[in-house]
Amino acid sequence: MMLAIKEAAADLSPYVRKNAAHAIQKLYSLDPEQKEMLIEVIEKLLKDKSTLVAGSVVMAFEEVCPDRIDLIHKNYRKLCNLLVDVEEWGQVVIIHMLTRYARTQFVSPWTEDEGLENNEKNFYESDDEEKEKTDKRKKPYVMDPDHRLLIRNTKPLLQSRNAAVVMAVAQLFWHISPKSEAGIISKSLVRLLRSNREVQYIVLQNIATMSIQRKGMFEPYLKSFYVRSTDPTMIKTLKLEILTNLANEANISTLLREFQTYVKSQDKQFAAATIQAIGRCATNISEVTDTCLNGLVCLLSNRDEIVVAESVVVIKKLLQMQPAQHGEIIKHMAKLLDSITVPVARASILWLIGENCERVPKIAPDVLRKMAKSFTSEDDLVKLQILNLGAKLYLTNSRQTKLLTQYILNLGKYDQNYDIRDRTRFIRQLIVPNERSGALSKYAKKIFLAQKPAPLLESPFKDRDHFQLGTLSHTLNTKATGYLELSNWPEVAPDPSVRNVEVIELAKEWTPAGKTKKETPSKKFYSESEEEGSSSDSNSDSESESGSKSGEQSEEGNSSDDSSEDSSSESGSGSESEVENQRTAKKNSKNKRKSDSEDGEKEHEKSKTSESSNAESSSVEESSSDSETESESDSASESRKVTKEKEKTRQDRNPVPKDVSLLDLDDFNLVSTPVALPMPALRPSLIADLEGLNLSASSAVINVSTPVFVPMKTHVMLHRMSGKGLAAHYYFPRQPCIFGDKMVSVQVTLNNTTDRKIENIHIGEKKLPTGMQMHVFNPIESLEPEGSITVSMGIDFCDSTQTASFQLCTKDDCFNVSIQPPVGELLLPVAMSEKDFKKEQGMLTGMNETSTIIIAAPQNFTPPVILQKIVNVANVGVVPSGQDNIHRFAAKTVHSGSLMLVTVELKEGSTAQLIINTEKTVIGSVLLRELKPVLSQG
Repeated sequence: MMLAIKEAAADLSPYVRKNAAHAIQKLYSLDPEQKEMLIEVIEKLLKDKSTLVAGSVVMAFEEVCPDRIDLIHKNYRKLCNLLVDVEEWGQVVIIHMLTRYARTQFVSPWTEDEGLENNEKNFYESDDEEKEKTDKRKKPYVMDPDHRLLIRNTKPLLQSRNAAVVMAVAQLFWHISPKSEAGIISKSLVRLLRSNREVQYIVLQNIATMSIQRKGMFEPYLKSFYVRSTDPTMIKTLKLEILTNLANEANISTLLREFQTYVKSQDKQFAAATIQAIGRCATNISEVTDTCLNGLVCLLSNRDEIVVAESVVVIKKLLQMQPAQHGEIIKHMAKLLDSITVPVARASILWLIGENCERVPKIAPDVLRKMAKSFTSEDDLVKLQILNLGAKLYLTNSRQTKLLTQYILNLGKYDQNYDIRDRTRFIRQLIVPNERSGALSKYAKKIFLAQKPAPLLESPFKDRDHFQLGTLSHTLNTKATGYLELSNWPEVAPDPSVRNVEVIELAKEWTPAGKTKKETPSKKFYSESEEEGSSSDSNSDSESESGSKSGEQSEEGNSSDDSSEDSSSESGSGSESEVENQRTAKKNSKNKRKSDSEDGEKEHEKSKTSESSNAESSSVEESSSDSETESESDSASESRKVTKEKEKTRQDRNPVPKDVSLLDLDDFNLVSTPVALPMPALRPSLIADLEGLNLSASSAVINVSTPVFVPMKTHVMLHRMSGKGLAAHYYFPRQPCIFGDKMVSVQVTLNNTTDRKIENIHIGEKKLPTGMQMHVFNPIESLEPEGSITVSMGIDFCDSTQTASFQLCTKDDCFNVSIQPPVGELLLPVAMSEKDFKKEQGMLTGMNETSTIIIAAPQNFTPPVILQKIVNVANVGVVPSGQDNIHRFAAKTVHSGSLMLVTVELKEGSTAQLIINTEKTVIGSVLLRELKPVLSQG
């Protein structure tokens, strides 16, 4: 077998040599004693220049002798240059091997970023690197040219179609590139989230580890990690983990709104994980601790027992951090003991009452009395906490609880579980003094009522960073068989001359002059930040042919792809593309053989590609429409600059041609060619005139009428527990607002549920979205105990259902509250004739029309039922109809006055069509979603 492998390794066909490399691994697993002879064959095959053989031989190297780094030295540059052309699975193996090689042969590039990135001090810190830091401060860091070669040649592979290759390159950048350059991997990893769920799972696990140490990399892609209803639980949990890691003061309000939706999920495991995530956000970001706590308290009234149980456990952890402030919450949780059955939640409540028994002296003994009744039927976990509660009360309030505690200790003495029997004996000896009690009984109170440290809520991915990303060990969080650990960076780099190959040095002497010119565009292939980082290395480049080879390969295969990547990179590539356009313009002006029409077409194509690259980057990052328009205007201005230069050169050598290029229309506001260009300039004014006519025509039929129905449904603004006795509710009276035409009227009812006077109730700091305005009520001097008062406010919601957040303050406290309008309350009813309704509806078709089919029992489609259901949801007016099967309703939006036309057309059988016509398509679609279930149900 050994002879056959040696013979095949020398065969002329690369396929045969490739299979010889595969056979090496098999033979080694069958007979490890052949290792030395197999290493000789591997050494020979590593020198092979065929891309077919490279991946297979490196795989054999990793299996047989991964510690023989000396075999790689002479082949390092060759492997870097061949990497782009190797088959995909070979690329994965080579990249992983070169990552380990780089960690042994080059010094750490992370020292250069320390001065710039103070917020990332803890990135892979160890004792060895602490020493390294002090040494490196003496001299500036200069990256080894071979280190730069590896980073440069792997970068194009971030656009590979194979997810494993992208993941391998990402882990290489994470482990060996400077921190300032590692950011480019985030976009490629987010792209992989469109793959199947198995790929998503691995990628999300790696992102979760990265996001703990470097939040900034993935913050622009926050929306990519929002959970979809179709995601399996494992994917949902990982996305939730990443969102929690990325949470900061700027985005926490958005994330908490997202988490509120997740808590209502049918997937109970995911809902429980969400509650834990809210707890982690509350501990990490002190500004939202109270908000999160109030939200979790509201969840205690949830119907779902699992949600309530998880909320209790998280509240317990949060209250440990600031127990003195939350006596009301502890009392509320004590009442829940009658209804909660989940053992962990019951145990948490008992622990909380035991820890705070001196703060709730009336409640704690009563809880112990109830628990003594049900002791025998409780879970073991709950029994242990009942014993603890009894011991704590015996020490602090023995007059009331002495007999109860002795009764519980007698029950525990004969329990079936030996843990409970042992705990009972231990507690009895500790708290009940007798002649046999030891010295410990004197310290019983200190032992049981000692101050406990607050729990540290950490990410489960915190301890995974010592495994190499993308490996099985990282996925399992335990060292797998065959895992090769990454070594720490050497303090001093080993001799780089071991990678020099004599033959390549000779080849450099007769390299044609044309090849040196090709090196320049190869550098343009990479982002500007990388060029700056490698400028110091380019002078001392001892890579021989490597630069030119990599340049040729990258230009052949990936130049078009990389242009889009660079446009979205963090290195300000906008300026680079502008310079490129100007250079191209100069070249074209020098070239006198090309016709004007060709030039115009090329420039048109160039502007298109710049626009498409901007659009691509904005869509991946899920940015707002504002940023897209900015990027398009940037590209348009660049194309204008190029066109101006071309215009000058054409005027010098040729008269103006008769056929005008498309791009020349952009220059109509300049001095040149006044004949054919004023036409587009007339259109906007004409359109504006027509729009003015339209508005004046439509405004004649818009007359606000009185509301058909006013629902008295109130919404909670401030719960009495969160407001320390002050409760606030609000409802919408559906009347025109007296404070402004564009405002929605809101009635707020304030209740004092305490036994003391509340003074100076007023609105504090407002946190309103852009454009939203609020007219506040006048400060209330005092509100008597059990007193109530109703005040009016006006809020301009700008025709959106965004939340108006502000502070409701008293003399002593400020509470964060919010008002969110149902979409139906953003409307005012309109009185109009059927003829006018049809006319307006005819002008609001196409994109301005949304419709859906409703299925319901025939008795639900009678005119009074339809009317009652629709006006209950939306503040609309009734339009008289000449047909029995069509019901029409009309309203206008409060802010902009845009018409909202609602039609319910009854079909045959038990179906009907609901149609909404409006310019405000977002509000229209939201209203459609709210009306459909109301009309469908009985």
